[in-house]
Amino acid sequence: MKRFILFALAIINSSMLVHAQTNQIPLIFDTDIGNDCDDVLAMGVIHSLQSRGHCRLIAVTITKDHEQCAAFTDAVNTFYGRGDIPIGVCHSGVTPQQSRFTVLAAATDNGMDRYPHDLRSGKDAPDAVTVLRKALAAEADGSVIIAQVGFSTNLANLLKSPADEISPMNGRELATKKVKLLSVMAGAFTPINGKEHLEYNVTEDIASAKILAAEWPTPIVYSGFEIGLAIPYPAVSIEQDYNYVPHHPLKESYVLYEPPPHNRPTWDLTSVLYAVFPDRGYFGLSAAGTVTVDDRGATTYAASDNGLHRYLTLTPEQQIRATEALVQLSSEPRHDSQP
Repeated sequence: MKRFILFALAIINSSMLVHAQTNQIPLIFDTDIGNDCDDVLAMGVIHSLQSRGHCRLIAVTITKDHEQCAAFTDAVNTFYGRGDIPIGVCHSGVTPQQSRFTVLAAATDNGMDRYPHDLRSGKDAPDAVTVLRKALAAEADGSVIIAQVGFSTNLANLLKSPADEISPMNGRELATKKVKLLSVMAGAFTPINGKEHLEYNVTEDIASAKILAAEWPTPIVYSGFEIGLAIPYPAVSIEQDYNYVPHHPLKESYVLYEPPPHNRPTWDLTSVLYAVFPDRGYFGLSAAGTVTVDDRGATTYAASDNGLHRYLTLTPEQQIRATEALVQLSSEPRHDSQP
């Protein structure tokens, strides 16, 4: 009888695990990683949420055009035990400068990689559009969430892509059929210190940002510059919460980008948090409408009952809740770590 009970429990546990895995949101992370350390902290949030069973990172595509960014991304994924996640790169010439912290991909200790990884250079990585098309084609209709926290280069190029051996659908058709939501860190929807703000992720590739706003076929939720600015990541967390291992890529990236103490805004983290937890009340939402991008890179929102666009809002109470959630998720120890 005892053997039967244990066998039955094993079947139930296995069934529950399969069910949990199938309920994970397939997530694509499109990032300009290397330009700011918030992209790296956002990756920590994603890996924590995946370890908790809430999402499944199916691809990372990069919009900073420097070969070391892909190697660094692979190092971070490998650190969290997920070194097989596909990584795609662009060849746009946008922000090709050396990053302050992706040099960690080349860091060694006693002749060994500090952060092991197989992908040694973006020169060895596939094109981002190819990775996007493969990732989308493999998932169920209407299931994929994309968090775009860099430039719109890759997604604009996806929309232009023709049918191929990956899928008989062109890029727009693939996005329409497969994507449930696009969560974008871009733009600014309230004045900053009383002045219009032209946001970096838009101004670095205005043409692509205009295409995304005008042509992307599924709902988009924008996290404007003002949201991440209002939720600074506390330096005390960087100083104290990542010390469960001798070297942590999130902490070391933060320090190399700008030595603490400083409270860095959580721009990219907010788009990830909303993408996976849109119904947890961490943020409010504007009414439905349409966002347009002008030739200067300014983002303008106009309410419209049939509009596909919204932007995040934030109350003081939500600011407290979102800050704590992002700190706990970013710094959560990877699943194989011991206290």
